[in-house]
Parts: sequence; C-alpha cells; structure tokens
Amino acid sequence: MRKIELAGSQVPVIGQGTWRMGEDRQQRAREVASLREGLDLGMTLIDSAEMYGEGGAEQVVGEAIAGRRDEVFLVSKVYPHNASLDGVQAACERSLKRLGCERIDLYLLHWRGRYPLAETVAGFERLREQGKIGAWGVSNFDLDDLLELDQPGCSTNQVLYNLEARGIEYDLLPWQQRAAMPLMAYCPLSQAGALLQAPALCAVAERHGVTPAQVALAWTLRQDGVIAIPKAVGSAHLRDNAAAAAIVLDTHDLESLDAAFAPPQRKRPLEMV
Repeated sequence: MRKIELAGSQVPVIGQGTWRMGEDRQQRAREVASLREGLDLGMTLIDSAEMYGEGGAEQVVGEAIAGRRDEVFLVSKVYPHNASLDGVQAACERSLKRLGCERIDLYLLHWRGRYPLAETVAGFERLREQGKIGAWGVSNFDLDDLLELDQPGCSTNQVLYNLEARGIEYDLLPWQQRAAMPLMAYCPLSQAGALLQAPALCAVAERHGVTPAQVALAWTLRQDGVIAIPKAVGSAHLRDNAAAAAIVLDTHDLESLDAAFAPPQRKRPLEMV
C-alpha cells in the first residue's frame, strides 16, 4: 500500500478507525478480528481515543495488537477536559494501560477545551520526553486554531473530510500541505448512508468496476498529504478499503464528482461529528 511520512514514520495512506468500537461486548471478538485482519492487509495505522466507548475501543485495540505491537503505528486522543498539564499525563497513562503497551506513537488533543494550548503542549512534551508518546498533534482544529498553536512540533491535524464535507479545501488543507503537516481524514465515507447512494459516485464506481465506498476513499486520497482512517468490521469492507489506495480517479471522474459535491467557494465553519 502507498505510504506517507507521519511523525517520522512511514505509514499507510489508509488506516483503521475505531470510533463506535468497544461499546458492545458481544461485538468485541469480531472487532478484534477485524483489526487484526486489517493489519494483515497493510492497514497498520490504528486510530483510537479515550472517548471511544469510554476507553472500550482502546481495550479492543490492545487485544488486537497484542504480540504485534511492532507492526502498528498507534494513534490515540485525549479528552479536552483531561488536557491540563497533569491531566494529560494521567489520561495518557490510563490509555497506555488499556492499550497494553508502553508507548503511543502519536497522541492528539481531541478538540479544543478550556485549558490553554500552551499547557496541553507542555504536557505532551513531557510525555514525549518520558518516552510515553512518540509525537503529538491535534484534532478538529481549524486554520485559526493552528495559527494560534504555532508549534512546529505538531505532527498532524485530524479533521472531518469527505465528499459531503469539503470546507477544509478552502484554506485549511492548502495550509497544511504548504506546512508539510499531514491531514488525517476521519469519516471519509461520511456516515456511509446517503453518500454511498449518490448517483455521481455510483457512476464513477461503475466505470472503474469498484464500489462507491472505494471511490469515496480514493477521492479523499487524491490530495497530497492526506491519510484516511475509515472504520470497518468485516472482511469484505476491509479488503475494499485496502484496495482503494490503488484507485486513480481521472479528470472526468473528478469533474463529475465536483459537479455533484461542489468544492467550497468561501470560508466555512469547521465541520465536526
């Protein structure tokens, strides 16, 4: 699979998201198996957060990567209300316990909260010096937030990005590309409902002999410096996701998708889910 540099490591452009995992114990074995199969398919970046299932997703990830930690680029996120100097320390240590490992490769502030950014960054840097995280970044930051942060140590910004949520293309994504700061796209398939039934998307998929979801992923990855982290549970979806990295959309494809999902012509508020 195609790779990109993130926080000093080469990672696949398609990773594995874990939002909604760890919420139903009856699904745990299936979720663990899916993450392991995703690793086998080359999707070795796994993204989680202490918020997901209130730690349940991290426990699922911990079980999935047991015995395979060296294969995985591990990302997790801290709640804003835990992002004080001492709070981020305690939160990270709880996450490490749930994950069953000694280090998180990339640790993100999930969104901005009441604590000053400088205090959160100080906490991140302390964790990095202790070897408990490899690097740090942010999530759900708009351009003005990144400009206020003004930290060369910030490795990424993880935001909502898909055909239905293109606002970041106006200024945020171009800025990150100029700054060589990779963007992690969450929900690249939107909520996998109406989007995947869109006639324009289905028409492109038919031309390529692939699924609409694969086209949606390929579209997200057409931009330089973007990593997509879709969630999948089930072999068919996992294989489709992994294969999407090799799909190349031509000018006709992109123009038809632009006509159906217009790119932004002005600044829009940052979208979040």
